[in-house]
Amino acid sequence: MGRREGGRLRLQKYLADAGIASRRDAEELIRAGRVLLNDEVVTELPAFVDPTCDRVVVDGALVRAQKLEYWVLHKPPGYVLATRDPQGRRRIVDLLPETGARLLPVGRMDAESSGLLVMTNDHELAERLASPRSGVPHVYHVEVKGRAPHELAARMRAGVYLSEGKAHASAVQIQHAGNDRSAVLVTLREEYPRQVRRMLAKLGFPVKKLKRVEFGPLDLKGTPVGAIRRLSRREVDDLRELVAQAERRQRRHRGRRPAATSAARPAEHEAARPPEDNGPRRRLIT
Repeated sequence: MGRREGGRLRLQKYLADAGIASRRDAEELIRAGRVLLNDEVVTELPAFVDPTCDRVVVDGALVRAQKLEYWVLHKPPGYVLATRDPQGRRRIVDLLPETGARLLPVGRMDAESSGLLVMTNDHELAERLASPRSGVPHVYHVEVKGRAPHELAARMRAGVYLSEGKAHASAVQIQHAGNDRSAVLVTLREEYPRQVRRMLAKLGFPVKKLKRVEFGPLDLKGTPVGAIRRLSRREVDDLRELVAQAERRQRRHRGRRPAATSAARPAEHEAARPPEDNGPRRRLIT
């Protein structure tokens, strides 16, 4: 879709492939007049670029095409995702290889948590994977304080109200229930910030340890704590196909959605909604 005759690319795709921004954000850069193509300001789309001879500048900096990189990092606990941390905590950028690419994490993970992080300079794919509509399953191994009852799984699947709305777990398995602590395997397909911690806290089971062990088709097998490995072409294709399937389902759903009527408005149900917490709002990618 991005290419035309003669090998020309849509300008927003060229910027996304160069790691400047996602395709959507690149469109905003263009409309804001921040992109020069052969020394001419471009503000209207569609616009096309020949990577072999055209010169593209964004905010005064020459754009150079870069190779797209895809990695899995086994994040240790205690590391932050931010590139700069005023508190002087350890950063995941210190664990990354010297590839010349500016690798960014897909989604969020707090400092206390550990496990699987996808790192890439493919901003477009990262944005699609981190979207709450992507449907990518995130699997977490969680240790909680106290004995987890059998009904905890059903309560998490039924949903817990957070400030963003009602949060659900797709699947929950009680792996071990002890007097002092329990082990739970939780799968999410739509994720709010710190969702597992917040859901379990509201249900009375504070999280002691949390580790993401799977992300879509990816797992941590053969990747020790603190290590990073490059994804295979097949794994990248599987991630792309996963989000493409979700986007096709969304289009079909929109095509079947009936027109809204006043009778369908949920206002009368809103008053009955339980009080919500003041957790952070959804962030997609840093």
